[in-house]
Amino acid sequence: MVATGICRTDDHVLKGALKGIDFPVILGHEGAGIIESIGDGVTGLKPGDKVIPLCIPQCGKCSSCLNPNTNCCLKTHLSESQNVMPDKTSRFLCKGKAAYHFLWTSTFSEYTVVPVDSVAKIDNRAPMDKACLFGCGFSTGYGAVINTAKVEPGSTCAVFGLGGIGLSTVIGCKSAGAERIIAIDINSGKFHIAKDFGATECINPLNYSKPIQEVITEMTNGGVHYSFECIGNTDTMKAALECCHIGYGTSVIIGEAPSAAQISFDPILLFTGRTWKGSIFGGWKSKESVPRLVDEFMANKFNLDGLVSHTLPFHQINKGFELLRSGNSIRTILMF
Repeated sequence: MVATGICRTDDHVLKGALKGIDFPVILGHEGAGIIESIGDGVTGLKPGDKVIPLCIPQCGKCSSCLNPNTNCCLKTHLSESQNVMPDKTSRFLCKGKAAYHFLWTSTFSEYTVVPVDSVAKIDNRAPMDKACLFGCGFSTGYGAVINTAKVEPGSTCAVFGLGGIGLSTVIGCKSAGAERIIAIDINSGKFHIAKDFGATECINPLNYSKPIQEVITEMTNGGVHYSFECIGNTDTMKAALECCHIGYGTSVIIGEAPSAAQISFDPILLFTGRTWKGSIFGGWKSKESVPRLVDEFMANKFNLDGLVSHTLPFHQINKGFELLRSGNSIRTILMF
């Protein structure tokens, strides 16, 4: 591993908020590295290749991989455990005892072992401190706009949460030609970055005495065309749905809520024509799409500089998590 980002999902595991994780576990799922060696039968890869481990694999054989409308390979953690390798063994030892894998990536390690279905070869010229963002944050937010929502030129969008995924969503809305991009966060210090990426308006829910969905509905003459929840909070998910326009508004859930979370809402919101969608890893079929996204980045289709707020040596990983929890970082990248 060369570089790895800290994502909210990693913090969910530390807090015990995700089910199906065995401990002790080596976390991390947004990384970039260089192949040290390959196992028997592995083709198309060689030592020295730059690669991105994939938290959503692409086996190319299951019913999901063969369907053009989903990227949710049946080898994902949602279908089977990724706490050990496919042969049911762990490749990590800590003080002589086995440690478990996380999403088949475990990028918080100087060396990791991943199945061939969970790694993508990328352009060897790609800077690793930026390339790692394609392992989760950027791909997830940008793809939710392009693939899941299919935002149209001239539309109005609302983006809830301005972390790495939320700002990547803003980039996607700008790229898709949205006319109004309303960015929402309780940390106004992130607003200038959101505007640099294309947000036309920024609002802080703490500055209003009424629910933010009502504020947005009034601002937009009945609601937005598209809204995106980039936090993983069920209250915010409801607010994002409620601020969509009756009859044609679409809301996309991007943020991952804790496993025990439940949500309740008024069915009339959907009965009257709104659409509610979810998006995992931006809808990208990972193995084939990630290299293409990196190529587009290398061709200057998008600038990711503002997504990285902090770069730290790996031994300062705990500081990186503190920055995440305090809301004072966009994305912290750890370098080995």
